[in-house]
Order: sequence, then C-alpha cells, then structure tokens
Amino acid sequence: MRITTWGINYAPEPTGIAPYNTELCEFLKSRGHEISMVTAFSYYPTWTKLPADRWRLYRTDTKEGVPIHRCWHYVPAKATTARRVLHELSFGLTSFLRVLALPRADIYIVVSPPLFLGVLAWMVTCLKRSRYLFHVQDLQPDAALGLEMVKSGAFMRLLYGIEHFSYGHAVAVSGISESMLAAFHRKGVPAEKRWYFPNWVSRNAARMEPAAYGYKPEQHSFREFHRIPPDAFLAVYAGNLGRKQGLRVLLAAGRLLGSYSPGERFSSIWIVIAGDGVMRQELEQELRRDPAPNFLLLPLLPEPAYRAMLTEATLGIVTQARGSGQVVFPSKLLTLLAAGLPVLAVAEEDSDLARSVVRGNFGVNVAPGQPEQVTQVLVNLTHQQEVLQRMAENGRRWVQNFSADHILGEFEAKLLETIRF
Repeated sequence: MRITTWGINYAPEPTGIAPYNTELCEFLKSRGHEISMVTAFSYYPTWTKLPADRWRLYRTDTKEGVPIHRCWHYVPAKATTARRVLHELSFGLTSFLRVLALPRADIYIVVSPPLFLGVLAWMVTCLKRSRYLFHVQDLQPDAALGLEMVKSGAFMRLLYGIEHFSYGHAVAVSGISESMLAAFHRKGVPAEKRWYFPNWVSRNAARMEPAAYGYKPEQHSFREFHRIPPDAFLAVYAGNLGRKQGLRVLLAAGRLLGSYSPGERFSSIWIVIAGDGVMRQELEQELRRDPAPNFLLLPLLPEPAYRAMLTEATLGIVTQARGSGQVVFPSKLLTLLAAGLPVLAVAEEDSDLARSVVRGNFGVNVAPGQPEQVTQVLVNLTHQQEVLQRMAENGRRWVQNFSADHILGEFEAKLLETIRF
C-alpha cells in the first residue's frame, strides 16, 4: 500500500501520541508498504519548538526509512483554549498544502487531535480520489466540555459538527478504548466503520536525549541520586503534566502524608512526579507556596533515568481529572504494567482506566478529588507486600494483550482489507 499518515505529533517527541504515530509508520514501513508522515516540528510536551525549527516553514527528514514532512505551526507560550485553536488551525493549513503536493496515497491515516484534520482529509481525498481513516486518540469536543475548558454554545456546536462530518466521510473511525467505541456508536458511526485500535506497549516511551538533569545511572541508583531511602515506599507518576491529568490530588496527598511524625513508618512514603506540560509552572508555584515533604517534582526524564525510576519504584500512579475518563485512555498505564509495577489509579468509576484496574486486578482505583483516599491507599499498601506482588503479576499478564506486533499486525490486516474493497 501507499500510505500517508497525517498528525501533529511524531518523534522525537517522547510522550503522548508521538511514540504511537512513530511506531505505526515504522511498522508499516518494515512490512514493505510505501509510507510517509506529514507532521509538525516537534514541540510537545514542553510546548516549545527547538530554536533551529522556529522559523522553518517546511522540512523533510527521514527516520528508519520513513520520510517525515514537517510543517510550520504556531506554538503558544501559554496554551489557552483560543490559542490551542490557532495552534491546530495553523498546522491544518500548512500541512494541508503539503499533503496536496505529495503523491496520491491509497489511504490516508489521519490522527486526531487535531479534530479539524478530518475536514481537510475529506478535501484531499476528494481531489485525489482516495479515502481516509480517522484515528481518534482523544475525543476533543467531549474533553473540552467535560473539563469545562469550553462552555456549551455555538463554538461547541461547531466542534461537534466538524466531528460528525469527519466521522461521516471517513472509510473507518478507530478509537483506543471501549468508551470511545461506545461514543462513536452514540454519535452515529455504523458498526462496520468502528475499529478498535488501542495503543500498545510502546518501544519508544520516554525516548529523548539526556537533558541538563545530572543523573547518571552508572554512578548512582535513582534513589541515591534523589536521597530517597532504599526502604521507602516510592510511588511515581511520569508523563504529561496537563489539565486532563488532575495532578493536584497528588500534591494534596503528599501534604497529608507529611503530617505524620518523623520516624513513623508512614513518613517514609515518597511521591515523585516526573514530566512536563502546561501545568508544570502551576505545580511548581504551589510547591513553593506550600511544600510537601517526601515529594519530588522532576523534569521529563531521559531514557536511562526514566527506566531506573520504574525499576526502583514500588508503585506506579495514573491520574485523570474529573470529566476526562470517558474521552481519553492513558497509555502510560501499559508502560507501568510492563515494568512490573502495581498501579494506583485516580479516575472516575465508569472510566476505561478504572474498569481496567478492576478487570485486571493489578491495582487500586480512587475517585478524582479525594486526596485523603489516595493517602489511605498508600498507607495501607506499605505493609501489604504480598498484595503488591500479586497485583504486579496480574499486570504483567494483562498487558500481554497489548503487544505492539499483535495490535499493529491486526491493524495492517484491516487496512489491506479496506484497500481491496
């Protein structure tokens, strides 16, 4: 097949959607297909372009045999709702022109967000007499409404109209979770067009060049470097620091844990947040105003430090803000389970994340906005080593369903069948 993948995120971005776009393209290339990627200059999750990229309109790179056509886009210093719209529209315009200039593809794989790419893909496929598959990583309109980033009104009706148009004209609409497929059903997508295409255990998670962070695994263990006692209970969160993550609950839990007297067993519970994103500055300010003992806010870690942290952690944490559980599925869960960590999830009970924790029996779920319950779970687990070990073993078994070769192989087979008809 001749395939063009079209999305705003790609390597070397280390987190979020980029590793999955990258591995999808590289897998299809390895299978003998003619694949190209149309994307933006890297900016995520720091929301900052590299200095050499800031004034470039277009550039074509090649990585693992995949041509990567990069297009200029506006990246706001502060990602407000209005500026996010401009950010996505700017990429839509420049990438649309770039896609038009490329040879016709048998199928276009369009990754949303940005939502507006669906309309542009329809225009491209009309002009080039082709088809597009719309792959949804995030139900943008539902997320904006659920997180109260946008109020119901004319703008929301426009977003839902774009969504309806994009789904209606796609040859198929794929989603990464059961909740997304249920949402597609509610939104009128026929069963034969709904594809389950979950994220997988990424081989590229947290891959980045070492930053000015200082940790060298050959000289220190992760705990030694950060002066975390070797016998401390270490709970870690790593990834995007965005509004959908609801990370303030961990700050509040850290302060509650700090109320225990020194020397008490529970005073040796540490929480680490490592990452970057639009909420980082606010989290830093809150910690300066009201520090939490045994709490670390680290940068987005380079690969050696990230792997060392997971190896030395006791528990992985995955959080979701209230209102986001039905519209996104945190792929970082798969990485934690593959690393052999039990999981503390903070998510609404009807979310895919909470349901996965219950079905897989690999962790504990707490509702968003309940730092007291988060604290109590951490305290309870400090003396439940057998429970933690059993959860970790269950997680290893559960995550085997999300191997890259299995999921990408099934997706390729569906693409081939679609092309034939």
